[in-house]
Amino acid sequence: MSDSLQNVSRNLRVVSLCTVVSRIFGLLRDQAMGKLFGAGSVLDTFTVAFRLPNLARILLGEGALTTAFLPVVLEEQNERGRESATRVTWAVFLVLGMVLCGLVILVEIGLALLVALVPLSPESRLLCRLTALLLPYVILICLAAQLGAVLNALGQFVWPALVPVVLNVIWLAALWWVIPFWWLDPIHQIQATSVLVVLAGGLQLAFLMPFVWRCGFGYRSDWRIALPVVRRVARDMFPVVLGLSITQLNTVLDSIVAWGFAQPEGAGPLMPLPGNPAYPLEAGTATTLYLGQRLYQFPLGVFGVALGTVLFPLFTQHAQRGESEKLRSDLSLGIRLVLAIGLPASAGLMLVAHPLAKLFFQYGKFDAAAAVHTGDMIVCYGAGVWAYCGLLILQRAFYAIGDRLTPMYVGLCAMLVNLALNLTLIWPLGGRGLALSTALIAALQCGVTCLLLQRKIGQLLWRQIGSTGLRSLIAVAIMSGVCLCLIQSPAAGDGLKLRGLKLLVPLVAGTGSFFVAAWLLRLREPWMLLGKRTFTTESRRTR
Repeated sequence: MSDSLQNVSRNLRVVSLCTVVSRIFGLLRDQAMGKLFGAGSVLDTFTVAFRLPNLARILLGEGALTTAFLPVVLEEQNERGRESATRVTWAVFLVLGMVLCGLVILVEIGLALLVALVPLSPESRLLCRLTALLLPYVILICLAAQLGAVLNALGQFVWPALVPVVLNVIWLAALWWVIPFWWLDPIHQIQATSVLVVLAGGLQLAFLMPFVWRCGFGYRSDWRIALPVVRRVARDMFPVVLGLSITQLNTVLDSIVAWGFAQPEGAGPLMPLPGNPAYPLEAGTATTLYLGQRLYQFPLGVFGVALGTVLFPLFTQHAQRGESEKLRSDLSLGIRLVLAIGLPASAGLMLVAHPLAKLFFQYGKFDAAAAVHTGDMIVCYGAGVWAYCGLLILQRAFYAIGDRLTPMYVGLCAMLVNLALNLTLIWPLGGRGLALSTALIAALQCGVTCLLLQRKIGQLLWRQIGSTGLRSLIAVAIMSGVCLCLIQSPAAGDGLKLRGLKLLVPLVAGTGSFFVAAWLLRLREPWMLLGKRTFTTESRRTR
């Protein structure tokens, strides 16, 4: 067992490091998009159009497909051998590809008919055009995610974690050196960006192929033998996709509401509402929401997704062997890690939100007002980072024990409540109400999911969890005090160097003060992520 936990610690650090690299390139990419297009209707429309392929990437690349497919690969390899697992791999790959191609063709036809037959506003026509250009990316990224799930099942975490880096590097290079020089009109530039995203998706898929072959999972012509297993994966994946997608679907709903209720530059897509202003949101709200989501997803991807990725195989092994006590112990440890890292991540993101938005995005056409709005979104979304991370761990525990329906039902209820809050809070709070409702619903969903899970697997180690939570809150309070003192200190000027200092000084001082407080309070969990011995020793102590 100590070897397994050592692998968890090592793999968590590896996946987190790869995710950090990807997120940094992603931030630079978003900065370049904001500088080139500004926070206006063009970038708003692209942001909404990119939601569908981006949602497919997040769900399948960071969760649902791996969650449904990984136990099947492990079972086939352990019970029937490598050849059977390889057949299943290629059966799922080819069937998934054919299904996705059919769905994309149908949607493309529907979009073409919509543009041809229905009178649309310029924003709506551009939305349909960009969506049609971006849809093929769904096929490519889903197939890449399936190959990544195979590598994760084999204990290979580095190469799947680097797949997003391929997209971000190509996208960023195109924004810097290709698009501004080949196209001058913003509409042509955004369309060219969409085409390049699809080309990058093809390279992401090609990137993983050699590593899958090297692991002995080369193409098998007799893949049709495994078609019954494909039906099982499809049956299992549907509720998993819904369960894991709720937080992302809530952010998609945020963007759709922001786009639909924003003051248009021309004729808008909505009719005036009786007794209320027709458009309570400013143009650019969808863009600032998206950038706020990108920032809160930084700690979520670096820690939450990484922790869920490396813990899920361990949860699955415990569940398949009937090791309930070990499952509860490892799940409790995961919750403690979420509290010890997620709470300071939430507080830190809220504290440095506005310096962060100003440093990364206030350039070119993206003005100071747009940066302030983006900072507000980061504050609201950042309040729920700990809940987003906790949901990823709790849902995977449900899936490990074979219950795929409970997270789906809880998530669907959460989505309906979030939509109601969205349509309520935009009037008094504007775009901030969209982000705040998502964070509040995530916290509620996390609590309900934890209570329902405990009914399935038994009492968690709440004494240890409570101790970790209390110590984490004290350390976060000390960190927040240090950050607030430094952020509120007056400093004249607005140059790039000064912007960097306004962010870096409180960030470094706050992080340092948190770790000092954690050491004084004997908060062990943050140190578990830094070395094998500490992680393993703590696991033995909890058992």
